[in-house]
Amino acid sequence: MTVRLRLTRKGKKKKPYYRLVAADSEAPRDGKFLEILGIYNPMNNPAEIKIDKQRVSEWLEKGASPSESVKAILNKEGLLKVPKTTD
Repeated sequence: MTVRLRLTRKGKKKKPYYRLVAADSEAPRDGKFLEILGIYNPMNNPAEIKIDKQRVSEWLEKGASPSESVKAILNKEGLLKVPKTTD
């Protein structure tokens, strides 16, 4: 079982917020997950981000891979060091 850190959608129509979760990579987007690690609300200005940094670090150390959107959020929060590429 490979674990993936990704976002699940919650909220009303046209008013989404997202949970950052650790889930099996084969589970559906809004399906079963292992643990809730934080929330991301893009509707606020600036976007509201609350993350349990210790738990995210533990999952990353265990080999969990973040999705592209989660990778951007973690990079913004300083939890993931992604080198900038210049093309």
